[in-house]
Amino acid sequence: MSEGGDVAAFIREHLPVVAVPGVPELRLHKAGPASGVGRLGEAAPYWAYWWGGGLALARYVLDHPAQVAGRRVLDLGAGSGLVGIAAARAGAAEVTASEIDPHARAAIALNAALNEVPLAEIVGDITDGPAPNVDLLLVGDVFYAPEVAVRVTAFLDRCVAAGTTVLVGDPWRSPLPVERLTLLARYDVAETGVTKSAGVFAYRAG
Repeated sequence: MSEGGDVAAFIREHLPVVAVPGVPELRLHKAGPASGVGRLGEAAPYWAYWWGGGLALARYVLDHPAQVAGRRVLDLGAGSGLVGIAAARAGAAEVTASEIDPHARAAIALNAALNEVPLAEIVGDITDGPAPNVDLLLVGDVFYAPEVAVRVTAFLDRCVAAGTTVLVGDPWRSPLPVERLTLLARYDVAETGVTKSAGVFAYRAG
């Protein structure tokens, strides 16, 4: 299924709108038992399910709006758009979502409209490029595999060197570069129905 109207129509029809666990101010299209998201042609449509780091980071942003208010924000590895939507709701001046998966990008647009928040742009993968022209980078659940963690860490280092603040949300997955992180908050989150602890961290370059 190609990116665009067909994907958006499938998401609207098959992924019900539900309140975000632990973040009931927001609602998203999410996969249920009968959603059939495999028909989109993905082996693992990760964006259709809850991820612990994103849940924690969205909760943190809404609880601490001063972190984002009036700032240009980029949601890296945005998935369904939860964290960027939370930033827009909390008063960010401008929010951009970066997500490699075209189906996820369609979901982000739908979810932003559903929550009545504007997104400046929805773009693809930017981690091989220069630091974006933003004030704050929000990074949820990107340290899920060692090879991805290496690429993302190098990108985040470039962002910090350019003066960008970086906040990371993650449930302590093994590739997480804990030596570069300062814990700001801890939340119990319901990731795919399983309660676990996830942290929100300030990132610093190595």
